[in-house]
Amino acid sequence: MGMTGQRYSGELNGPVEQRRSGVGRVLVALRLTVVSAVIGAALAALVVGVILKDVPVLATGGGVLALLVLLAFLGGRRGAGSDAPPARRTALARIEDLRATGGETADVPVTFRLTVAPEPEDERPAYRVKISQSINLVDIPAYRPRGIAVVEYHPEKPWDVRIVTRPTPEWSRRAEEAEIDSAPESTLVRDPDGGAGAWCLLVLVGLLAGAALVVLSFRGELFASGDAGGGAAKESSSASSSSASRTFSTSTTVSGPSSSLLTFGRMRVTAMELEARVDSAYVTSLRIEDHRMAVRGDSARPLAETVHLPSLPYELLPGLVREARATLGVREADSWRIDVTPGGGAGVGPRVRVTVSGTEGTAHLDADVTGRITDRRAVGVS
Repeated sequence: MGMTGQRYSGELNGPVEQRRSGVGRVLVALRLTVVSAVIGAALAALVVGVILKDVPVLATGGGVLALLVLLAFLGGRRGAGSDAPPARRTALARIEDLRATGGETADVPVTFRLTVAPEPEDERPAYRVKISQSINLVDIPAYRPRGIAVVEYHPEKPWDVRIVTRPTPEWSRRAEEAEIDSAPESTLVRDPDGGAGAWCLLVLVGLLAGAALVVLSFRGELFASGDAGGGAAKESSSASSSSASRTFSTSTTVSGPSSSLLTFGRMRVTAMELEARVDSAYVTSLRIEDHRMAVRGDSARPLAETVHLPSLPYELLPGLVREARATLGVREADSWRIDVTPGGGAGVGPRVRVTVSGTEGTAHLDADVTGRITDRRAVGVS
């Protein structure tokens, strides 16, 4: 099913939704600033009242704080009783990009950029969203850029999206048949409460402004008995710039007990470490040996001529090595090597070659990115 109509609708409706969201955020910011300023003024009144031994000022600050605590308590109880969690809805989404962010357990945190296409009855255009979700190592190869996934989302909170890792047969069939256009970047939705740093800064400014207003009102009484000295603090910052070449390469060697890269999960963890080291998920070649892994890349290459590291089926590669050792005429393989290179053209996945060497000679087999063997070259076969 195409989503072109929804895409253009999103471009038309996006500014209206952004305007409404902007007005709402301004109102919330104003309310937060006022409340913070009142709290700051009340705290400052308590301190000033204690220093000056002024009972009315002390009582005013304490009374305002008590009133704010009571209002917050009553508002919290009313909100807890009236808010009902909105029902999630199921939809299809196009995977624009994904990146594994680390982890050494069976579940790996993955950051997805999605185009979510709500069902027609939701009357909402397709939109973009960025989420982070833990995916099992075995399931990661099922998620690739430009693929279709089944997701759940909140209609009132479109940024609250999670991928359904075990969809129903009906949704699985729809995902296989669906074709979803990429939504424009302008439709990207974010959690309005996600900017915690900005809200904290706003609260701090409000607190300081309220406190300063009270202190300035009593500055004559506070500083009449002596002079206040102040110091200036200097901050220094250093900036450094670095330039990266258009090509890069790096490798790592694993050691210790059970250090073979054939150990379940070890290949993916090592590949993610190399990805973080070169700061790129796209490489031009990947080589895996028993205790060593190396990557090479070129930032000038188009994505179609690269290998996407997080999408490779690392969990299937040890089986290919065992197959090569057992079926290619090398009885006692002294060494093995896996080479992953980009496909030959658009729409062609990466090529995987497993090479084994022993006293009988060298042999290899080729496979596609799904682990399906496409060619074998046994010992003595040219």
